Amino acid sequence: MANRLWDRVWINATVATANGGYGIIESGAVAAKDGRIAWVGPLTEIPMSPAAGALDVIDCRGGCITPGLIDCHTHVVYAGDRVREFEQRLKGATYEEIAQAGGGIRSTVQATRAASEADLFAASRVRVEAMMACGTTTIEIKSGYGLDIEAELKMLRVAKRLESELGVTVKSTYLGAHTVPVEFKERPDDYVELICRDMIPKVAQLGLADAVDVYCENIAFSLAQTERIFNAALACGLSLKCHAEQLSDLGASSLAARFDALSVDHLEYLPARVVAQLATGRTVPVLLPGSFYYLRETKVPPVASMRALKLPVAIATDCNPGTSPLLSLPLAMNMACTLFRMTPEEAFLGVTKHAAQALGIEKERGTIEIGKKADLAVWRLNHPAALAYMIGSAPLLQLVKEGSCVLTK
Repeated sequence: MANRLWDRVWINATVATANGGYGIIESGAVAAKDGRIAWVGPLTEIPMSPAAGALDVIDCRGGCITPGLIDCHTHVVYAGDRVREFEQRLKGATYEEIAQAGGGIRSTVQATRAASEADLFAASRVRVEAMMACGTTTIEIKSGYGLDIEAELKMLRVAKRLESELGVTVKSTYLGAHTVPVEFKERPDDYVELICRDMIPKVAQLGLADAVDVYCENIAFSLAQTERIFNAALACGLSLKCHAEQLSDLGASSLAARFDALSVDHLEYLPARVVAQLATGRTVPVLLPGSFYYLRETKVPPVASMRALKLPVAIATDCNPGTSPLLSLPLAMNMACTLFRMTPEEAFLGVTKHAAQALGIEKERGTIEIGKKADLAVWRLNHPAALAYMIGSAPLLQLVKEGSCVLTK
């Protein structure tokens, strides 16, 4: 037993490595050892028979193996719902009107503040389990529905607990600058000062977040306020992300790119000149077709310009109670293809390789390569393009985290 090359090997599969596009290996195999990918290639080239080389051999019977999917923008930890607002929008109310009337993010803040940590975990766990059932192995989780230090820390603790109890990898983001809470309604700069002076240092001290995000928009935070928060985050050693150009061209993406942010997210109103700026740095554009669909937006992100400049474009669910109660990355892939005219290959890279870049974890996850974490999704499909082709179905056979099966269907 000690001479086994691998702990586990998957055989008889179309392997989509996400290297050089789909990175297809026909009739392939993937082997894992000590939680990492130890071998990948055509089954005919495997250096030892699977039965002799591995403790456990999984026959995929012509299915497809992809990297575990990465959801690089979610607000999955929250209490309550916003069903009434869904009805209001269908009757003609705009997102801005609902927010200005005290709805929107603020209504979820009220529910999240009132929820116990146990209840918040229980509600969020159901959503994360549904994401995993759709092939997701890594999730970015933002705070931002607390907006005071106690409730924000509560959300971030729940995110950590979801990781430890469910086995999914969680990258946590502090989003205290999601909206101005009611107690600071007339004093937004005082709230920004509280974020910079107290909240960000506390979050960093406790090790509860990997990054800081800001919603930079006319109904949220200005460019000057965003810059203050970015500087405070960098001073505490945290990475940067930004909700940018969702409702207007405010210049947030350009600012974030100057600060070398990990990502800028939404981007419906991103101008072509800033697409060129993004192409010169590492900041990854993240598209969120779920909220585009849910809000019935008509301004399409500049996908053609991004494609022409070969930007690594990521896709995420933006799972949240108000504008994208979406849990399935394959469905987000379909939406990106149908609404934004992305190709299935672009959508596939958007939830694997490019999503890993948007979280700064591309050295460990996002592709099937020797030495990387063995995060895999095994599908009852013969090609990864089918993930974007199918609507409302994710035919997952097995979800693998660091070489161990965490879900079998």
